[in-house]
Amino acid sequence: MKLHSLVIGDGDQHLIILHGFLGMGNNWKSYALDWAKTRYKVHLIDQRNHGRSFWSDEFNYDVLSLDIYQYMRDFNISSAIILGHSMGGKTAMNFALNYHEMVSKLIIVDISPREYLNKNQYVLDALGSIDFDSCKSRKEIDNFLSLTISEPEFRSFLLKNLYWKTPEKLALRMNIDVLKKNDSIYKSISSENPYNGLSLFVSGEMSDYIVDEDKSLIRNLFPQADIVSIKNAGHWVQVENKTDFKITIQQFLKL
Repeated sequence: MKLHSLVIGDGDQHLIILHGFLGMGNNWKSYALDWAKTRYKVHLIDQRNHGRSFWSDEFNYDVLSLDIYQYMRDFNISSAIILGHSMGGKTAMNFALNYHEMVSKLIIVDISPREYLNKNQYVLDALGSIDFDSCKSRKEIDNFLSLTISEPEFRSFLLKNLYWKTPEKLALRMNIDVLKKNDSIYKSISSENPYNGLSLFVSGEMSDYIVDEDKSLIRNLFPQADIVSIKNAGHWVQVENKTDFKITIQQFLKL
């Protein structure tokens, strides 16, 4: 089965962007529009069980990486720059470690290869308990989610997953049932064969997703990694400090 994507630009260099958990490729559209003005053809991919891509009971970094391999084969892409945030960053790492020759450069946003605790269960439980028969509007669903998810910006991000399944009924684009029972995305990424290409790891200064103890692990797997911290930003670096994030990425792309 094929992944859904939005392709922007007609440059000679492919740039594949992988969204985070509960996101979709379209979250990165504003960046894609900017980068497509230069030399890049930008691929905003919806990973399986997210966005408009197919649903599957299989959900781990090996199959997510295989999806990217198949996508590149389908588009006749021999090599691409891969950028991934959070869950998408782990997919990108795993892909680079398994398909070295298909990654010209690697950009990882606020995630390391280590194992993480599941901090999302309350979010998944809230999304899974929405009664779409009684909640008839985005506002009603937002009000329901606010009972357990206090941050309005985060709820706004989640609400982007809503669509009209019928003219009268909303639904979620992500496969919430599989995501609720699957903890594979929190597992560590490992390999005996490091990726020796140019790599950039971008962390948010106020985030705990990349800490000092992670740096040796990152460099063991990605020996050429440059690790940069962005001020005034947490886990959502690309949203919370767009200016510094964009400058950091553009400088790396010019290498």
